[in-house]
Amino acid sequence: MSKAFLTVMASFVLCACSVLQGTPVPPPPPTERAQLINYAQTSTLTKIGTASVTVNGSPDDADRAIQRQADEKGAHYYTIVMKTEKRRLPGVWVSRAVLYR
Repeated sequence: MSKAFLTVMASFVLCACSVLQGTPVPPPPPTERAQLINYAQTSTLTKIGTASVTVNGSPDDADRAIQRQADEKGAHYYTIVMKTEKRRLPGVWVSRAVLYR
């Protein structure tokens, strides 16, 4: 392989890493209720814990249950890191989130 090809490939890999990392973005101002944010908005926040729920219903029901737990634990923000329907139990959703202040 030529040196130029390896240089180009290395630059593509480095560019791809920066795309996946994301540019830090400030979170919105805190409100009365915990707010869903994306990972790029967490860089200046303090992680205060996690929340996990299993609910019968819809993905929206799982989102509301996560927000309720975040509110109960005093979080200002949360990011949902996993949400899935149980394969053998249709209508049962499992969700996990990281809580921030």
